[in-house]
Amino acid sequence: MEWEFGVFFHFGIRTFYEGQKDWDKKNMSLDGFNPKKLDCSQWIKTISNAGSKYAVLVCKHHDGFANWPSKYTDYSVANTSWKDGNGDVVQEYVDACRKFGIKVGLYYSPAEFGSREKKTKDYDEYFINQVSELLTGYGKIDYLWFDGCGSENHQYNIQNIIQTIRSIQPKILIFNPWDPDVRWVGNEAGYAHMPNGNIINNVDFSVKTDVKQVLGENRFMPAECDMRMRRRNWFYSGSDEDTVKSLEELMGIYYYTVGRGANLLINIGPDSNGLLPQKDSSRLIEMGNEIKKRFSDTLTSKFIKKSIHIYANWSIRRSSIM
Repeated sequence: MEWEFGVFFHFGIRTFYEGQKDWDKKNMSLDGFNPKKLDCSQWIKTISNAGSKYAVLVCKHHDGFANWPSKYTDYSVANTSWKDGNGDVVQEYVDACRKFGIKVGLYYSPAEFGSREKKTKDYDEYFINQVSELLTGYGKIDYLWFDGCGSENHQYNIQNIIQTIRSIQPKILIFNPWDPDVRWVGNEAGYAHMPNGNIINNVDFSVKTDVKQVLGENRFMPAECDMRMRRRNWFYSGSDEDTVKSLEELMGIYYYTVGRGANLLINIGPDSNGLLPQKDSSRLIEMGNEIKKRFSDTLTSKFIKKSIHIYANWSIRRSSIM
């Protein structure tokens, strides 16, 4: 909860195929991937200047493309022309986060379409092997973000998955939907419902189903609200620059998320050069400056932080009583 707001980076093979949609299952050749000016330090310096405390990078989306040289797929940066196959987006991102003191979050889609769209034990092993690569190859990871989309009808070996993750990175926080520390708020519009209680016994799974994941017990679990800086796309598209949200709208979203006791995760899609678009970056900085302006009073800031701690402790005590 003290992280308050972070930035989501949707970047991968789909960045180079504008117009592709989630689950359209269209082929995206590795020949297209070549972010010649990739600069993760530009990304992270920007969000640090805006006051963000954490970031989340899409390491593998539903298309299956790995932003790191995974040993478990041919569909990765290792088989592209970028840096002659020696590049690693995840490594450059992690290094940039540590350089600017930003908490490191990694997104992984358990499900994917194409040749790996299977409902078998082999698929679970592939999933666990790839996540293990991410959790062993890049030092301490603060946050692991699982997407529920595409997994609505698949029964994973949850016990094995969670045991593996927790044994590799005991202090990691997990977002949705298995043994979560942070829950999805239930929409991708950037708002938390009222009341937004943090003692819950089930979590929303994905935008494709109303079925919830039952936890079996009451747990203290803050919500996170993910949303797009642009109205239509998670990955970069040059055709929707006019949809970048206004400062007024972003501040309203801030009040509907952080103001209601949830975290805010704003998505910006880096472009095909590997850089954050100027308009999105400028708007994020504007938002950060406005937050500082409105909440710069020392007494107000201390009061808010103290209230968060009091509420969290009260919620935990209330949970133990219930």
